[in-house]
Amino acid sequence: MIQQHDLDKIDLQILRELAVDGRLSWRELAERIGLSLTPTLRRVRKLEEQGIIRGYSADLDERKLSGGLNVFVSVTLENQSEAVIKRFEKEIVVAPEVMSCFTMTGDADFILRVVVHDLDSYQNFLTKTLTRIPGVEHIRSSFALKTVLNRTSPML
Repeated sequence: MIQQHDLDKIDLQILRELAVDGRLSWRELAERIGLSLTPTLRRVRKLEEQGIIRGYSADLDERKLSGGLNVFVSVTLENQSEAVIKRFEKEIVVAPEVMSCFTMTGDADFILRVVVHDLDSYQNFLTKTLTRIPGVEHIRSSFALKTVLNRTSPML
């Protein structure tokens, strides 16, 4: 695993600039970091090859597309057998309301971040999707009141 201290200040600046605007032209990126075009491209390609830059994407407005209600859902399975876990994971990744899913230690087996338009949409997700997944034993929902911070990449 590459650590942040393995990157020099120019690499870190490239990553900061691209995290803010992945659509920068190579020439504009080169100007911002103070290098000519060829060394800039060489460094970006190296960061891509190392897997530090995994790709480039558009920052979509979640609120406009999916709604403004963020729900954090703790899911406990009836058991932690490989079959039950794989079945849950297979079904949850295709639910469009689920923005993130994490396997957890502690009381819950999974934590989901679900984004919907309103309470009715969330109830629909619960009754038509989540509760129908075999092996789900317990569901606890917490509703976010306000987003304080939502980073899409680590601070460098």
